[in-house]
Amino acid sequence: MAKLYFYYGAMNSSKTANALMTHFNYEEVGQKALLCKTETDTRDGARIIRSRIGLEMECIFLSELLDMPGEEIKQYNCIIVDEVQFATKEQIDFLSDIVDFMEVPVVCYGLRTDFQNNLFPGSERLIAIADTIQEIKTVCWCGRKATANARFNANGIIRDGEQVFLGANDSYVALCRTHFKLGMLGPGTQD
Repeated sequence: MAKLYFYYGAMNSSKTANALMTHFNYEEVGQKALLCKTETDTRDGARIIRSRIGLEMECIFLSELLDMPGEEIKQYNCIIVDEVQFATKEQIDFLSDIVDFMEVPVVCYGLRTDFQNNLFPGSERLIAIADTIQEIKTVCWCGRKATANARFNANGIIRDGEQVFLGANDSYVALCRTHFKLGMLGPGTQD
């Protein structure tokens, strides 16, 4: 029976690397897997999924998947979605339709919360309807589990702004809840 999976984690928890490894595992045993991402994620190019450790593959946009005929989608053994936090509620519901009516597993990877610790729309919907929800863990600079995605600049942690601001290690850092609240990007730093 197909399921809708949501694997979430803070920045730098290897979500994208896991998505690419999942794709590889399917392909290695002769299964057909499809990689996709939302159009919002343009950091590595339009149709590229790239992890920090150097793995990369071509993909399609989530909107292109939604435009595919059902018979074409059914040819895949698995659909893998990266950066799913940027998906809309309607897109997530369509992914659940792929699982429920086409019997194709859908494996989603993304952030749970933004830089203010608010849920992203796609993540919120997945938390509500996914069959399996699992955290991919990473650590704060102090060694505790990181749960917050702190946006920062030269002046420290940024607390206000638009929910979506694309960036990587130059703009975001994963922190434990305590250091996020204190504004500590590292030892001896504080808002």
